[in-house]
Amino acid sequence: MIHVTCLGAAGTVTGSNYLVEDSRGNKILVDCGLFQGSREMEKRNWMDWDFDPREIEALLLTHAHLDHSGRIPKLVKDGFQGKIMTSPPTVELCQIMLLDSAHIQEMDAEWQSRKNHRQGKKGIAPLYDTEDAQKSIQLLTPVERDRVVTLASGIKFRLRNAGHILGSSLIEVWITDADREVKLVFSGDLGKQDQLIVRDPHEVIDADFLFVESTYGNRLHRSFPESKAEMLEAIQYALSNNEKVIIPAFAMERTQEILYLLAEFSREGLLPDIPVYLDSPLAIKATEIFRKNEQYYDEDAQAILDQGIDPLGMPNLTFTPSTEESIAINEKPGSAIVIAASGMCTAGRIKHHLKHNLWRPGASIIIAGFQAQGTTGRKIVDGEKFVKVFREDVAVKAKVYTIGGFSAHADQAGLLEWVGNFAPSNPRVFLVHGEPTSAQILGQKIEEQFHLETHIPTWKETLTLNLKEPMQKSTIVEAMPADTDQTMLHSLAAIEGELTRLRKSIEGGGTGTTERRLEQLRSVEEALRSLS
Repeated sequence: MIHVTCLGAAGTVTGSNYLVEDSRGNKILVDCGLFQGSREMEKRNWMDWDFDPREIEALLLTHAHLDHSGRIPKLVKDGFQGKIMTSPPTVELCQIMLLDSAHIQEMDAEWQSRKNHRQGKKGIAPLYDTEDAQKSIQLLTPVERDRVVTLASGIKFRLRNAGHILGSSLIEVWITDADREVKLVFSGDLGKQDQLIVRDPHEVIDADFLFVESTYGNRLHRSFPESKAEMLEAIQYALSNNEKVIIPAFAMERTQEILYLLAEFSREGLLPDIPVYLDSPLAIKATEIFRKNEQYYDEDAQAILDQGIDPLGMPNLTFTPSTEESIAINEKPGSAIVIAASGMCTAGRIKHHLKHNLWRPGASIIIAGFQAQGTTGRKIVDGEKFVKVFREDVAVKAKVYTIGGFSAHADQAGLLEWVGNFAPSNPRVFLVHGEPTSAQILGQKIEEQFHLETHIPTWKETLTLNLKEPMQKSTIVEAMPADTDQTMLHSLAAIEGELTRLRKSIEGGGTGTTERRLEQLRSVEEALRSLS
């Protein structure tokens, strides 16, 4: 019997992590990502594994984004010693991503420890450190796409192009079970057709069990020409006000796509003669890795290269790796385009640029990527009048442009087209890597159009993959910790503190009250009543 336990990206978009077990006792993982978003979501990163890391034979990694790779150093820290098998570009990107993530973990722990010490409390250790990341990098094993590789007795796999970011892969896994070969397919993050720089997703046509992402399962992206026009509009708006264009961007792929577009605008004479700053050391390193891996570019990017032109370069582009160079950007008056990480505005230099520009009515903020619930970027997109930046309420006065056409994820139509290729093989479909509404709507569409059986796994749900029986799931019964009462009292104290701060803010007229915030408060009130 084959079992798959959904330990992340189940009912949510982050923390991708699947434990695959067969009847021979083999155990492999697909992805090992960080949970990102709200504080409650990020607490999952600190929880114990639901398996012994020492028993995992190998980790198959779809791509280098931290919501798929970011817990690997913790896995290694806790005893994993197997191979991490992934595409060559992903190996290179993970070498910089994991070290950068470890540095952030160390800095966050240092900051929290100083705060704790001031309150007479003990310091905390980081989730993992640089040494853990370095040990993880040593386990990275490059595997070229389109090759069938034997992983263990009765288990084979193959990487295929997922078209999401440089090196991203979907994974085909074959497991021999009861003398029959069963095929599982994990989509990873699936890109859209005609994605910039990278090639279109590979079309797989058969599977017994399909795990497909559902990030945008409930919506369609704006057309690419419309998105380009809106980006130019955002630039012109800030230019007309002598203010800056601030673009939060993921260090990998989104940053390079934006550079690609700005370079295209520059070649066509559409880009104003203003500075363009790439203000992210990690994104700068990632851009150099992109430039080294031109063989993975699509035909359009290859055609630009054939003309002797760098598709990611333009005359007014400046890299600002140092802190001093970054600070100087906001000290200079006048218009400029600033690209900085993180893409969801939760960390990194983008927070400094938001602090300096978000409150300026003439500035532009371009949101060009998915924003998870609970993140600063999501709050900006949702129309919050004030957001917290460095624990300070900053007014959202800049003009916000949410441009969905640049997404590196397939939208509903793209997902349905890709899943449709499997219809003749009649797979059972599991909707993962999506918020509940997105997964539910996509599942309904798949059932209506292709008459395939679908299921939306919950977090920590173990799926029994049996071709002879309807899909089964085991009920997760988590043991409550012995100090549950004390934990609840700590949570209650934290809630009381937040309510006190909220009351003071309302009395001082500083909340930016909206109907949405009022509705949120009413929901909290109802939830508390249900507990009493």
